[in-house]
Amino acid sequence: MPDKIRCAHILVKTQTEAKAAQDRLAKGETFSAIAQQVSQCPSGKKGGDLGKFGRGQMVKEFETAAFALQKGETSAPVKTQFGYHLIKRTE
Repeated sequence: MPDKIRCAHILVKTQTEAKAAQDRLAKGETFSAIAQQVSQCPSGKKGGDLGKFGRGQMVKEFETAAFALQKGETSAPVKTQFGYHLIKRTE
């Protein structure tokens, strides 16, 4: 298990918004472009990039989903106290 991983995410308020972003990804839009347009996290301006982080630095639901991904994979919507995330592991 890696000590640190790098991810990007798209944060929205509702599951409906998360599914809409997922549909846009499926149609070929880039993760970065969608994050810049709809993410409610300040990281959206950087295409959702969160940089590298280790275990214990993110809320449990986010961490569990992020560390389960392989490089290049994107998660299904993940609900946390902040809203719904689509998480893409980039490294």
